[in-house]
Amino acid sequence: MSESSFSLLPTSDAGLTERGVARSTLFHGRMLQAVKDEVVLPDGSSAVREFVIHSGAVMIIPLLPDHQLVMERQYRYPVGQVMLEFPAGKLDPGEASLVCAQRELQEETGYTAVEWAFAGVLHPVISYSTEHIDVWFARCLTLGARHLDEGEFLDVCSVTVDQLATWAMQGTVTDAKTLVGLLWLQNHLSGAWPLNWLPADSPQHVVPAGPRSPSVSSMPSK
Repeated sequence: MSESSFSLLPTSDAGLTERGVARSTLFHGRMLQAVKDEVVLPDGSSAVREFVIHSGAVMIIPLLPDHQLVMERQYRYPVGQVMLEFPAGKLDPGEASLVCAQRELQEETGYTAVEWAFAGVLHPVISYSTEHIDVWFARCLTLGARHLDEGEFLDVCSVTVDQLATWAMQGTVTDAKTLVGLLWLQNHLSGAWPLNWLPADSPQHVVPAGPRSPSVSSMPSK
């Protein structure tokens, strides 16, 4: 089978969509829930999908003057190393995306921003997690006091766009969300991807939709 031009593909996703019919919980922790779903494939056969349910998160790209960025260095236990990242954090239950972004930026870095712009949504691990990350830009920053969570240790630093791009090319920066943030940033600075900047308290901010995790409303639990 040879590949088809995208324009020639079916307009419906019915030939690719899987339907969940039953779910069992494998693990339920403080932040994550791992489940196993029985699914019906497009051809009517059955399969099993194991994945993690995540409440979602935000990432902030804080812009300082002269193409400087506010970034963080923190130890990430699962990969066993200190990572350079854009500020980010998990959504609390019922928390609005922008509220979470403003909270995380202030708590982790001490900065507050006068203007914010919503860029888009990324799904960092589509093969085994429902996690989505809302990408926000922030500018006109004012530095205040940080309020780190108990047990949270991180350094805050400023990095130029060129430095970050070089480290990404060299493989020094490997955090997926930060690499996507760099892509957004470079395209924004080039004028290719415009942003709609609004005051922090503007009611006109776009509220992104949450993750599209598989529906369990009609699934029997095991």
